[in-house]
Amino acid sequence: RCLLSGYFNPRDANQGTCTNSCRWDYKVDNAAEDGTGDIQKIDFDFDKALSESPLSDCGSQPRHPMADKVYVISRKDHPGELMPVLEDEHGTYIMNSKDLRAVEHVERLVKIGVDSLKVEGRTKSIYYVARTAQVYRQAIDDAVKGRPFNLELLGALDALASRGYTDGFYERHHTHEQQNYMRGHSESFRQQYVGDIVSCTNGMAEIDVKNKFSVGDRLEIIHPSGNSIVELKEMKSLEGAAITVAPGSGHRVQIPLQGELANGMVARFL
Repeated sequence: RCLLSGYFNPRDANQGTCTNSCRWDYKVDNAAEDGTGDIQKIDFDFDKALSESPLSDCGSQPRHPMADKVYVISRKDHPGELMPVLEDEHGTYIMNSKDLRAVEHVERLVKIGVDSLKVEGRTKSIYYVARTAQVYRQAIDDAVKGRPFNLELLGALDALASRGYTDGFYERHHTHEQQNYMRGHSESFRQQYVGDIVSCTNGMAEIDVKNKFSVGDRLEIIHPSGNSIVELKEMKSLEGAAITVAPGSGHRVQIPLQGELANGMVARFL
């Protein structure tokens, strides 16, 4: 999967320049092998075939009748460039991986002697990095002190925008559980990063707004000293005028917060 970027562009994923080729929007067409061994596209109605024959799982279940056919894929911006694609009982291997989440395996990694963990975040936001580092830090501390894994940590990561999660090769899975065939972009249905805390003075925090939020929203304040949840009851402009909405990026507002929370972040529950 990670060789695709170098093949198409070329930009090497291992050098930090991946173009996420596995997550592009591809069109799938039925194909056939001719007498010379070349793969040729043929007209075929996928939707009709799927509706007439239900999908079945791999493993002990019978294979879907379409599983042994030949297919080609093409990028929607290059419709004439057809590429044969093969699939076994585990899937295609090359399509859009779900995001790796191994926090539930931290205790096992600590026990076998792993000294440090690296969390990938090259193309992620500061908010993503802060939240993820905080979650893994707690998981490591719990493991070292012999405490059981806290399931709330999974919920904290679920609140981040993701393509769905898999623990990859830490456990044995059907490969189709590791890939998201339907969408290549990240989505969050629980929280949205809405601002950075610039300063706190006399019980009011200045917020550098990143996304829209409003009076009445339920917010989580994320800070190295600990997180807290508040319901936003008032908001002011920097000039002190009462307002009800922080419109989005490029604006600064004040909200009531107690404590030294500078350099913290604000997330809104959706």
